[in-house]
Amino acid sequence: MEAVVTAAVALLDEAGEGALTFRALAVRLGGGVGSIYWYVSSKEELLDRAGDHVVGELLERVESFPRSDDPIADLRALAVAFFEVIVRRPWITAYFLRNTRLQPNDLALYERMGQEVMRLGMAPRETFHAISAVVGFVIGIAADLGQQLPREVVEGELSGPEYLEREVAAWRATDPEEYPFAHYVVDVVADHDDTEQFLAGLDLLLEGLRRQADRTP
Repeated sequence: MEAVVTAAVALLDEAGEGALTFRALAVRLGGGVGSIYWYVSSKEELLDRAGDHVVGELLERVESFPRSDDPIADLRALAVAFFEVIVRRPWITAYFLRNTRLQPNDLALYERMGQEVMRLGMAPRETFHAISAVVGFVIGIAADLGQQLPREVVEGELSGPEYLEREVAAWRATDPEEYPFAHYVVDVVADHDDTEQFLAGLDLLLEGLRRQADRTP
C-alpha cells in the first residue's frame, strides 16, 4: 500500500489529478493494472489515501513544534505549515477531511489545530466556528495561489511578472470613478508578495479570534 500511495502522490505532484490513472500508476510501479486493485478499490479511494499520506508527512513535521503559552501563536505556526503544503500540492484541497475512515491523518491535523483553539476557553460553538474559519482560510488562499499558471505563462508567451504587469495595466485602465477601490490598491497589487498577503490575512483573522476569546467570561 505504501508504495502505491507514494507513487500516486508523485504522479499528482508532477501533473495533477488528471495524470493519476491506474494505468499510469501501474507503469510507474512496473506491474499490471489489476495489481492496483489489491490495494484500493477506486481512484477516489486512492486520492483520499494520497491526500492523507501528505498530511501524515506534515504531522511528522509539526510534532517537533514546541507548544508555548500562547495558543494563537501555536495555531498560527500550524496554519502556516499547512499553507506551505497546499501551495505545493493544491490537488489536496478537494480531498481534505472528505472521508475520515480513510484519512486518519487529516482528522489528527484538524484535532491538533482545534486543540489550540480549545485552549482559548470559548464555548463549543464558538470554538468550532473559529477552527472552521482558520482551516477554510488556509485551504482557500493556498489553493488559489497554487492553482495552475495562466496559459500564457505555461506556454512561455509571458513571464510571471509580465503577466501580472498586464493585469495591473488593465486595472489602471478602468474608470477610477467606477472602480475607486481598484485604483486605491493597484500599486500594492503591482508589487505584492503572495506569502506576505496570506500572512497578513491570517494575522487579521487570528487577531479577531484573540479578541473574541478575550471577551469570553
